[in-house]
Amino acid sequence: MKKLGISVGVAAVLYFIPPPSGVTVQAWHLLSIFVGTIVGIVTQPLALGAVAWLGIAACMLTKTLTFSQAFTAFSSEIPWLIAIAYWLSGGFIKSGLGNRIAYAIVSAFGKTTLGLTYSLVFAEALLAPAIPSVAARAGGIFFPLAQALCLACDSDPKNGTENRMGAYLMKTCFQTSTISSAMFITAMAANPLAVNLAADALGSSISWGQWALAGLVPGLICLVTVPLILYVVYPPQVKDTPEAPKRAKEELDKLGPLSLNEKITAGALSLTVALWIFGGSLGINAVAAALLGLSILLITNVTTWKECVGNFQAWDTYTWFAALISMATFLNKFGFISWFSAQVVKLVSSQGLSWQPAFGLITLMYFYSHYFFASGAAHIGAMYTAFLSVAIATGAPPMVAALALGQLSNVMGCLTTYGIGSAPPYFGAGYVPQQQWFKLGFMLSIWYLLVWTFAGGAWWKVIGLW
Repeated sequence: MKKLGISVGVAAVLYFIPPPSGVTVQAWHLLSIFVGTIVGIVTQPLALGAVAWLGIAACMLTKTLTFSQAFTAFSSEIPWLIAIAYWLSGGFIKSGLGNRIAYAIVSAFGKTTLGLTYSLVFAEALLAPAIPSVAARAGGIFFPLAQALCLACDSDPKNGTENRMGAYLMKTCFQTSTISSAMFITAMAANPLAVNLAADALGSSISWGQWALAGLVPGLICLVTVPLILYVVYPPQVKDTPEAPKRAKEELDKLGPLSLNEKITAGALSLTVALWIFGGSLGINAVAAALLGLSILLITNVTTWKECVGNFQAWDTYTWFAALISMATFLNKFGFISWFSAQVVKLVSSQGLSWQPAFGLITLMYFYSHYFFASGAAHIGAMYTAFLSVAIATGAPPMVAALALGQLSNVMGCLTTYGIGSAPPYFGAGYVPQQQWFKLGFMLSIWYLLVWTFAGGAWWKVIGLW
């Protein structure tokens, strides 16, 4: 009750403070409820889904949002894609295919937990340029694989063994998914939006090659170092497993040839991934592709609808994530985000700084304002143009500013459990406590900013961006 009282108290205090000039009463009230909800998410007086529902209830009871506004995101693509990814992962594990692939990975890289982790990190990064949805890529392909790998190594939160290796592996795979998304225009659905907005501001377009070349050095540095950093600050209990490859090969031998259900699952998931990669040219979006794969599993009874309905993690994640997206969406529509951007413009412009510190200040404000967003696309659409324009006005090289803000629009998803599409499935698996998730996310965000500032800045100088 104390934690709940703090959340309600924060919201109430903000609610009854008169809004600043330029902010409507409705926008200010929504901000107060959203901030109170985020405080509740961090302090956890109740389950995450319950906290989000309290926020939605407060929005409707105070008439800050109508019913249709409060539930607008429950029909949006990303929450449903994440829920379907959970159902696909259920079939992936139930069929035995998850265990088979997990044992194969363990037999090849399983002498150490670090080796297993790097194998998943770089496999995901290799697929990143081809799958333009981090929710599909991380949630639909690598989350079920990581989960199967954890279970195969006897790390399961249901048994209290999450810290054996799963907590480290899940957190690392999530964090590096934000990096791989930043490295390629085609690795995240919102990146083309940043490119289009940058073209309007710069008068010239950023090519796929320019974006990839600019992200190469800072991205690779982070992909290599993040598993090592987390290995030190959030270590797995089991680090060396010299007998694991031998045991894994024995388990593979016991499994024998692929069963019919494994073949069906492999075919369904292969078709889904193919449509995630090439479906855009056919007009097939990520959710339609995922539904096709799930339909195959349901028709062939590899998984059942009863099992899907009974998947608590899928429904819980869908509910709280959609609720937060609804509130964040209307913060933008009610004008709070544009007002906030204008205040940043005034603040930076009034300091009379040279372009380097001015751009650093702009980047920090842009990055950490992501605590108010449950979508990278919403953040880019609301703030990218304003912050890019201010950066250019202070003398920052236009291409450097456009690329840095565009790539960091992915990386800033590292902060929370709701800021990017890959976060909900990895967090929802129950391996990493929420406070630890936020703490590690903030700590790593400092490292990412340092890498993009210094290593990225030096690399961009070498390739002639400034």
